[in-house]
Amino acid sequence: MVQTDPAPARAGSPEPSRPDVAPGTTPDAAPDSVPGEDAGLAVRDVVVRYGGGTRTDPGTTAVAGVTLDVAPGEVLALLGPSGCGKSSLLRAVAGLEPVASGSVTWDGRDLAGVPVHRRGFGLMFQEGQLFPHRDVAGNVAYGIAGLSRAERDARVTELLDVVGLAGYERRAVATLSGGERQRVALARSLAPRPRLLLLDEPLSALDRGLRERLALDLREALRATGTTAVFVTHDHDEAFTVADRVAVMDAGRLLQVAPPEDLWRAPTSRRVAEFLGYQAFVPRGTRSLLAIGPRGLRLDTAGDDTADGAWGATVVGSVFRRGAVEVTVDAELPGTDDGAPVRLVALAGAASGAGVGDDVAVPGPGDRVRVVADPAGCAVVPA
Repeated sequence: MVQTDPAPARAGSPEPSRPDVAPGTTPDAAPDSVPGEDAGLAVRDVVVRYGGGTRTDPGTTAVAGVTLDVAPGEVLALLGPSGCGKSSLLRAVAGLEPVASGSVTWDGRDLAGVPVHRRGFGLMFQEGQLFPHRDVAGNVAYGIAGLSRAERDARVTELLDVVGLAGYERRAVATLSGGERQRVALARSLAPRPRLLLLDEPLSALDRGLRERLALDLREALRATGTTAVFVTHDHDEAFTVADRVAVMDAGRLLQVAPPEDLWRAPTSRRVAEFLGYQAFVPRGTRSLLAIGPRGLRLDTAGDDTADGAWGATVVGSVFRRGAVEVTVDAELPGTDDGAPVRLVALAGAASGAGVGDDVAVPGPGDRVRVVADPAGCAVVPA
């Protein structure tokens, strides 16, 4: 079945019916598949459109011919800005949106015409809504009612341990923090052992610190359960933390798919690098650009501005953040259209070899400095 995040029910009100669960069967029943070399999820040239449907109005294309694969046990992140089509693609895989053309298959079987609740996929959305009148165990067990009580209890205990909530079985939903509620929602999504878990920005409603901690926990939970998953996010830190591979989307198209480290070190286009946070691009001949990452520029108050990979700059201001002094500068980079300075962020101290605990001299606004590119924080992309 599809284990979705159900709408919250009021105390005393009936819970949503589950027509997909036949009496005496487990809710993870799914259509027969043909495992083998095509095992896992395969998306081929998928197009998703909204509206239109007439000769004069073709509608809006949300997904424009995307092809990708997700192997059994793999976690794939769909990463991109708002409106890029990542959630539409996820919903098409789930069966919640019709596919205008192309195909979605699981273990070699085309899922065209297979309803949402028969795909054997699980869903977890941005705010994992829980039943307020059920305790934690009751919420986790919602999708596994077909199991015996002993099996349900064992599965609930197992998953609460996996998500870091051991002993929370009898806790009331109202007593949980936002992060704890998302952990319960994750456990509920995993309970029916879905063939594929689809997560649509499940951490975006949480504050940054909690998101970072839960991203690590989500990664470990998916690994511990061997769950195949597709994870939608607009935050590349989340994507890099959770996923085995990251698929970058923009304007409905797939730009690049790669493991996190490969994606960061070798973006295949300027657009991908820009989305990942690379802050400036310096020509290297006629065919390539040096992409300077968010921490790819170092500050030095002495040296030759004309050295290769070093440029003059004027300090605008500075701030201490995340263990480093970040200095905002107007840098005089080659290759700008009008020759105007480019406002960038450089790290103070690192270029001169300052160590942990050393005092770092930070220049003030208006001071002239030299900035140098750190190869470890830069990449080369096509021009």
